[in-house]
Amino acid sequence: MQELIRSNDPVLLSFVRARLGEEGIEPVVVDGNMSVLEGSLGILASRVLVADEDAARARRALVEAGLSHELRPETP
Repeated sequence: MQELIRSNDPVLLSFVRARLGEEGIEPVVVDGNMSVLEGSLGILASRVLVADEDAARARRALVEAGLSHELRPETP
């Protein structure tokens, strides 16, 4: 799995899930409930992960959607 985006913005996370879904890519959002445990301070962000084989296509889709500034660095 590769991390694409890390954010506390529910609108951004929803858009990313929808955009990847349009491409037939099933993202996994982790740490979504951590803000409840931390008292909703926004310290721990949700992370959007995709399978390694979908990472390049997912990154391309998000760049085309204007989200290149939100992408995490690629992992080798």
